[in-house]
Amino acid sequence: MPDVVIADTSCLILLYKIDELDLLCQLYGKVIITQDVANEFIHRVPDWIEISQDVDKQLQALLELELDKGEASSISLALKIRNATLILDDLKARKVADKLELIYTGTFGMIVKSKLAGIIESVKPIIVKIKGTNFRISEKIIEETLREAGER
Repeated sequence: MPDVVIADTSCLILLYKIDELDLLCQLYGKVIITQDVANEFIHRVPDWIEISQDVDKQLQALLELELDKGEASSISLALKIRNATLILDDLKARKVADKLELIYTGTFGMIVKSKLAGIIESVKPIIVKIKGTNFRISEKIIEETLREAGER
């Protein structure tokens, strides 16, 4: 398990929409977000999510030339914390994280890890719930998720 998990807004919103936000807590125990992510999330932030103010605002401003506030602040925070794993879904944000040699996963990767850790029995019901939202996900990612979870 990573030392620190930093979540971006898309993960929180998606899991909240399908009533599975607690998966993050069950898998990681504690998750850190930035104030910008908390503002974008708009819902009450659970107690097990820590809101960090330790963001390099100059670096964040540079990152915002390519990314939104939440992604930029999350990446900025990850650069300050050793051994942090980011949860990022946006492709552009992932490319920036790659360039900065940061460790990241996505919401679907976190769902697979939940299955492999025995927290959930199957990823299929969660994927069905996700398909019922406005979250854009390719069939290729769904197939890969099912395969990684041993359900395909």
